[in-house]
Formats: sequence, structure tokens, C-alpha cells
Amino acid sequence: MGNHSLPGNPRYQPKDLQSVFGYDNLFRAVAEVEIATMKTLADIGIIPKANIASLTPAVEQELLAITTTEVDDVERTVTKHDIRAWVRIAQSKVDPGLRRWIHVPLTSYDALDTARALQFVRGHEVVRRLTDNVVRHFVEQVNLFAVQPQIGRTHGQHALPITVGFWFATILSRILANIQSANSAAEKLVGKISGAVGVYNAQVGLGIAARCGDKTFEARVLEKLGLKPAPISTQILSPEPLADYLFACVKLSAAFGQLGRDGRHLMRTEIAELGEPFEKGQVGSSTMAHKRNPINFENLEATWIKNQIEFGKVLATMISEHQRDLVGSPIARDLPVIVVNLVNQLNILLREADGKPFISRIAVDEASLKRNFEAQGDAILAEPIYIALQMAGYEGDAHELVNHVAMPHSRQGGVSLLEATQWALAQESADQVWRKIPPETINMLGKPETYTGAAAVKAREIAGRAETYLKA
Repeated sequence: MGNHSLPGNPRYQPKDLQSVFGYDNLFRAVAEVEIATMKTLADIGIIPKANIASLTPAVEQELLAITTTEVDDVERTVTKHDIRAWVRIAQSKVDPGLRRWIHVPLTSYDALDTARALQFVRGHEVVRRLTDNVVRHFVEQVNLFAVQPQIGRTHGQHALPITVGFWFATILSRILANIQSANSAAEKLVGKISGAVGVYNAQVGLGIAARCGDKTFEARVLEKLGLKPAPISTQILSPEPLADYLFACVKLSAAFGQLGRDGRHLMRTEIAELGEPFEKGQVGSSTMAHKRNPINFENLEATWIKNQIEFGKVLATMISEHQRDLVGSPIARDLPVIVVNLVNQLNILLREADGKPFISRIAVDEASLKRNFEAQGDAILAEPIYIALQMAGYEGDAHELVNHVAMPHSRQGGVSLLEATQWALAQESADQVWRKIPPETINMLGKPETYTGAAAVKAREIAGRAETYLKA
């Protein structure tokens, strides 16, 4: 069976990534680099045809199947070096004429750093596929609720009207920007076949480079792997391309964390505008049978917090000593955890019941939306009232009038803010200002649910951008 555990907590092990980052599969990409190198050496006439002919598809599969557990055993008992352990195992699986060519002219991090780039490129194929699916369902939610009024909130307080679709769209926009950033960063992941200090000593000094014509040996090897060479490297790759990719993943994780935070607050008993699906057999509390906890929203936010912490490890690998030291190596083994965490968030959103993913099963409670929207009456229209007064020619500070005169009168007298504002104007003998406000504005001020601005338009605009992205 093998050990296919992923980096990170054993509780969170998305199967989608086991073929890439599963423990016993980690040296598969190393084997690919080594195989591509031998084939390139044969292409330029260094490995004799008779020797390379023994590298049959069956032999390649044997090399690709070398497990991390096998490498660990040889490393710990014999070589005390992981790549030399892999080389020793690989040599035992090939024809004697090919054994001497394994790992020529590579240094260990030609294989390891290039393999790591390959792994993240392949891990991103999973990230992109799942994210695109999430985007598709988000578009449906945005369009479904584009015109559904909701009270907007700032600082946890009721602010101005928006729509539920607009709220979904604010998160969709972040998802869209960050998956595009991750896609771009994944395309810029690079490899290296530049030797022990990055200056191609063996390739230049031993005539390998001279056989390669106008395409370098490094470029030839990496082309077989679907990668481009780094502009320059030391014994290791510059950290920026991988850091950029992982930062894009962390930003995408944050967008899902935002959904989690918003969702769990909107699900609070006293708000209750959203509800997570409660499935057959589910339990909200070990003792309080009435509970319906926002476990998925909580996990989305918690996983983002985990990724914040994991990104500190990326920053720790941004420098090394004298072109490379061993300090960063153990840390770098943890970097896939960021992708693992991100895929766990995606799987939460896409987890199906009754043929529908979680993101499409979030309940929107129209009664609670209406109750919350109306909780402060027309006080939520303080903004348009004061601006309308200013535009109608009020010569004082209309904001001050509404804030410190009309609002207190509305609350104390139990009258609407519109009535309180007219009363406040009368105290200053400024009744004529109210009469100058256009009738259509007065009509709007009497219907707070119509003061949603461009919420529906912006929501559909973001949905349209997402659809364009998906088509592309």
C-alpha cells in the first residue's frame, strides 16, 4: 500500500494531492529529473546508444516507483544523504552499462529543487480544477441573490443597504483575483540544472555544454519536464518563484477565510441570515440538542489561520548562507502544507449532499434578512437624507443636523428619521429646503430597500468576469 500521508495534520489529508505530495511519492519527481537528464545526455551523444537503450519504459517505471520509505532506509543506514541513497537504489534497478550515468552531471538540488517545482505545478492543477468549480457555484449564488436586499455592515453595525448577491460577489472577486494570481505564479515556477554552485562547472569544463548548440543542456533537460530554467541560480533555486506561488495560495486561502468569518457571524442566532445545511445524523453539540453550529464556516476561517502561520516557514527559507546551507531543507519539506490546507478549504466548499455542494446548500433566510433590515427603520437612510439636504441648498452642516438633531428626536419621539428631519428643519425655519428635494428622491427615502445603489449591477459584473475567466 505504501505511505501516502501528506505533510501536516493526519486529520486533513485530501486524496487529490496524494499522488503529488504523498510521502512515498515524493521521489517520483526526482526520478523524472534524473531520467530526463540521462535522455538528454544520450541526445547529445554522451551516453552510448547501447546503454540508453536499456532505459526501457519498464525500467523507467521501476525508477519512478522508488519510494521515500526506501530512500529513508538507505539514507539512515548507509549514505546519510537522501539523493545518494536514491542513486544507490536506482543503480540497483538498471543495466550495468547505465548505472554509471545516473546523476551525471547533477548536484542534489538540481534534482530536488526541480522536482519540487514539478510537484507544485502538479499540485496547482488540483488547486485550479477545484477553485474553478467553486467559482462556478459562486457565480450561481451571486446571480440568484443579486437583488435580495440585505443590511450592509461596518464595524459590526448596521450601515447601508446592499444585496446578498453583492456580498457573495465581494468574496468571489477576491477568489477570482487570487486564483488568477496563483495560475500566473504557477506558470513561473522554474527548475535548475546548473550544478553544485550554479555556474555549470561540469557542463562547461567537461565539454557537455559544447555539444548542446544554441540550446543549453539545462534548457534541454527542463524542456522534457515542461519547465523553464531560472535566470540564475546557486546550488539552489532563488526562493521568489515558489514564495510568490505560495503567497498566492495563502491569499486565496484568505478569501475562503473571509467567507468563513462572514458566514459564521451571519449565522449567529440573533442575526440568522444564513444557515449551514444540517445533514441527517448531524449533531451540533454533545449535550445541547438544539445547537446548529457553523462548523464549515469555522473550519474555513481556522484553515486560513493555519496558513498564515505556515507562510512564516516560507519567509524563513528566503535566505541561505554561502549560496546554500542545510537550514532551509527541513523547513521546505513543510511548504506543501499550504496547498494541502487550501485544498481542504476547497473540499469543504465542494462537499456534496443530495447532489449539491456545500456552497450551493447555504440557506439564505429572507425573513431574517427582512427583520434585520427593518430593525432601525429608516435610520439607515441617514446618508441619503443629509446629502439630499445639502444638494437641495441647506446652508448649514446637514450631517450635523441629521446626526445631532434629527436622530435623537427620532429615537426619543418614536418617529421616523424623515419626520424627525422635517421637524429639525422647521426649528431653523428651513422648511423650504425639504420642498426642493426632487419627488423621486423623496419616494426613494420612503423605501429603504430601494437604496441599494449599484449592488446588483456590481454583483452581476463580478459574476460576468468570473464566467469570462471560466470560459478562457
